[in-house]
Amino acid sequence: MLTGRATNAGTERYAARCAPSVPVEHFRPFGPLGLPSSLGLGTYLGAEDAATDALYRRAITRAVERGFNVIDTAVNYRHQRSERAVGATLGDLVGRGTLQRDEVVVATKGGYIPLDAESTLDPRTYFTETYLRPGIIRPDDVVAGAHCMTPRYLQDQLGRSCANLGLETVDVYYLHNPETQLQEVEREEFLTRIRDAFQALEQAAREGKIGCYGTATWNGYRQPPDAPDYLSLEELVTAARAVGGPDHHFKVIQLPYNLAMPEAFTRANQRVGTQTVTTVEAARRLGVYVMASASVYQGQLTRNLPPVVAQYLPGFTTDAQRALQFVRSTPGIGTALVGMKSVAHVEENAAVAATSPMPWKQFGRLFTQA
Repeated sequence: MLTGRATNAGTERYAARCAPSVPVEHFRPFGPLGLPSSLGLGTYLGAEDAATDALYRRAITRAVERGFNVIDTAVNYRHQRSERAVGATLGDLVGRGTLQRDEVVVATKGGYIPLDAESTLDPRTYFTETYLRPGIIRPDDVVAGAHCMTPRYLQDQLGRSCANLGLETVDVYYLHNPETQLQEVEREEFLTRIRDAFQALEQAAREGKIGCYGTATWNGYRQPPDAPDYLSLEELVTAARAVGGPDHHFKVIQLPYNLAMPEAFTRANQRVGTQTVTTVEAARRLGVYVMASASVYQGQLTRNLPPVVAQYLPGFTTDAQRALQFVRSTPGIGTALVGMKSVAHVEENAAVAATSPMPWKQFGRLFTQA
């Protein structure tokens, strides 16, 4: 079990070590996370097999060497195999002295009920024996057949994630797609459940099990305010403040943002005080770091982009690089996450990390054309 967490001193040390090959702008200062890199490695896709584990382990190793110190995963990704691959790789890197624990930001998620690739039980029996019989989940805790965010469930899931990752402390723990709950419960009940979940996560932060927490969403922050699954960031920060006080640990959100899904930057749907602003701007005002998921839209933006994109994003050889540069150059986006299962993809993306983000004047011209 690796002790410690990402720190300012550790991430500064890492950034300094990477300085010859990446510009200083590649690292984005943010209090509890230190200096996270502008590009991070995601571990969502892939088969639940040893071959994919090996691919991820090689990719993570190379990514750390090339200036990526943000690794994103979730307990349900590949039936827990992604967390275990991350954990095994970090253990090796720290054991060899290639990396120190305080230099890397590790994020995971809880909310969806995961299977276990190592279990020989059928899914129904596994769920019953693992969650129902011990009382970790009650039948009426489950929403949409697969989602739960009660305090006792989150405590269990955080423990499983720490064991899978081999970490004493997870730097960022996300409540995974909490808007799923709004499929079956009224908003008032939803907010009660959110406060209960945040109370459990504040306790985990006090105990040193997590550095900070947030929400990883798909639809919630991108929707118009009248949508059933809309999430108000100010409302969630207020809930965190109610249970955690002014020094609460709700510090990070994750949501999809890319050339095809620009709502976080373009749709003014978040109320902060008396003003309606975009999600990215709301996060800035509320002191919340933004990690963008689906930066290349699960591969859909890696080819056949309109010629205007290449025109306004010169200096790159692939559409994947241009798509990543767009995301990491967007004002207010901290880290652009992208799945990387091969060393070749790491090298391709590292060419983006080696450049400075686009200045606003140039970025604005691209955005008006996109």
